[in-house]
Amino acid sequence: MRYQLFFLLFLLTFSCKDDPHSDNTVIDEAQTEVDNTKVSALETDFREFKVLDSKNLTKEDIWVNVSSQMEDFTEEDYDRLKPLVLEQDIPTLQNHRYDNKFTYEELVKFYLYRIQKYDRENELSLNSVIAVSPNVIDEAKQKDREFLNRKLKHPIFGMPILLKDNINAAGMATTAGAVALKDNYTEDAFIVKQLKAQGALILGKANLSEWAYFFCGDCPSGYSAIGGQTLNPYGRRVFDTGGSSSGSGASVAANFAVAAIGSETSGSILSPSSQNSVVGLKPTIGLVSRSGIVPISSTLDTAGPMTKFVIDNAILLDALVGEDISDSKSIKVDLGLGSYSKNIKETTLKGKRFAAPLRFMEDSLFIEAVETIKAQGAEVFVIEEQSLNLPNFLRLLNLDMKKDLPDYLENYTNSSIEFRTVDDIIAFNLKDSLRTMPYGQRLFVGISEDKGDADFLEKIKDTLKINGRQYFNVPMDSLKLNGFLSINNRHAGFAAVAEYPAITIPMGYTEEGEPKGLTMISTPLNEKQLLEWAYAYEQASKERKAPKDYN
Repeated sequence: MRYQLFFLLFLLTFSCKDDPHSDNTVIDEAQTEVDNTKVSALETDFREFKVLDSKNLTKEDIWVNVSSQMEDFTEEDYDRLKPLVLEQDIPTLQNHRYDNKFTYEELVKFYLYRIQKYDRENELSLNSVIAVSPNVIDEAKQKDREFLNRKLKHPIFGMPILLKDNINAAGMATTAGAVALKDNYTEDAFIVKQLKAQGALILGKANLSEWAYFFCGDCPSGYSAIGGQTLNPYGRRVFDTGGSSSGSGASVAANFAVAAIGSETSGSILSPSSQNSVVGLKPTIGLVSRSGIVPISSTLDTAGPMTKFVIDNAILLDALVGEDISDSKSIKVDLGLGSYSKNIKETTLKGKRFAAPLRFMEDSLFIEAVETIKAQGAEVFVIEEQSLNLPNFLRLLNLDMKKDLPDYLENYTNSSIEFRTVDDIIAFNLKDSLRTMPYGQRLFVGISEDKGDADFLEKIKDTLKINGRQYFNVPMDSLKLNGFLSINNRHAGFAAVAEYPAITIPMGYTEEGEPKGLTMISTPLNEKQLLEWAYAYEQASKERKAPKDYN
């Protein structure tokens, strides 16, 4: 299987890996023309990895501070908990805890045991987890003590969550997958504080495409120098993991945690969620804080939840949101007495109106998804899309990262990290290229060489946002639509520049067994509606299946 890597237009794979089945229409991520300049595509067989296991991290390194704490958890304990934990949603897990079928400590140890059993240096290894928290077992014990007070708690209380390793979290290095940041021990990012305030347990860090896939340019998605090559549990070395939140997607799919947090610039949540048959939400930009997260673009970046089920996604979003005065785009949202998860099970698609691109009506899984939505009482309008493009998308990312990464390095890294610019990191990598950059660092070099100024950057932003919003708003206004339907990350670029939220839900599997996702896109701050539509579709379709080798 081959997939195409295009560094232009809008769904640039350096912030996320393209859908490997994209086509070459003018409005798709496979567009090969920008500003009337032809650019040849690079094709990579992603099964022919230069590097599989990390040259900078071993299984022993990950478990050195935790293994002794796991000595009292046996294979018998693991087998007893399997039917209670595998493929269960958060409400079910909480019900089991209230029924004393397990403790939060046992739940944490179950996931740690499972990660240790499957994730690295064996025939089923996924290389999806890059670090485990040395304190999470003690923190789980504390949650069990707090549980006894019977005070009303957030549903995320006691639930073990993995973080993409570009999100700062105390007790573990935040590396963005790069050797340059291997000693970057920091304080918690704003969203980690939000999660902990509601009682969530930070289980560890998930691998990612290095520097959120805006680094090498010629490497497979899911590769980082620290974490090695993340593999897809539905087909190791067969199916792409998607990127850049590859470890988050693969680990959730394989039941290595209750849920994970990913981040997206253009498709980095939608792509790996689709490829790993999980639910991924890319929120409205500003709804979720970006402070303390290694950036690509302060214009487009956002974190978001990745879960097995829609209800879990809503619960996790409830815990993540909150105004952050240090984030220039942070939005204060008042849901009144509600929440993203409240009453979600009572919602319906009846009377909702969606657009479906004509070019996708040859995809059998998409056709089936459309029919399922219609059967729930919604109307679906098949449309011809506008011939719009997104000029200078690459330049936007270059110029944003050129200023945003130094800000992170200055204000959010450990004091021992002396790098302050992209050029500093380029020079560091050149000292030992086989260990730090076996696929090169072409995109970082492109950032360094881009001489665009602040005025040029603002013009790019304005043009892209106008085009992105026009792309959705014209059909939505003319047909009075509630939302837009897509496949995987096919429209992630337009959603990114429009700053519109999007969610992907498992839609089924190809004849070869590769997962695909149905993606729903709507207007800003419409996350509650997106989650409700996604829940209604999920319950009607029931398409997610666990990867068989990890049961």
